[in-house]
Amino acid sequence: MTGSLASRAALAGLFAMAGAAAAQPADPAPLAARLGRDRILLASAPAVDDPGILAQRRMFIAMRAGATERDLVLVEAIGDGDAARTIRQQFGIEGGSFRTVLIGKDGGAKLRSDRPLGSGEVFPLIDAMPMRQNEMSRRP
Repeated sequence: MTGSLASRAALAGLFAMAGAAAAQPADPAPLAARLGRDRILLASAPAVDDPGILAQRRMFIAMRAGATERDLVLVEAIGDGDAARTIRQQFGIEGGSFRTVLIGKDGGAKLRSDRPLGSGEVFPLIDAMPMRQNEMSRRP
């Protein structure tokens, strides 16, 4: 149990979380501050120990450099707290099983899945987006 708690504490700096399992108080609008600035990989799970959420965290860590380059953050909606329910309702996610949604800077859902998503699925989609094409043309 101690190792698990230490792992969650170490990951807290990488992930924005919403719901009963959040390290910070639940924010009913955690996505609003990120719109226009970040792309969001939303991972929804019924519990913190859900195999899907654990796999998504590992996959996100593995793609961290590419995610940073693409302004991609992982937001978790876990459990049945107010913030998690609000996020799920906003994106039409049922709360009973693991789901992921890739959300563009415009706030629109670009990809939905019932399994964790890796860089091979997410990065090509992001790189094909007009806003990303514009970003790449402006970077040295």
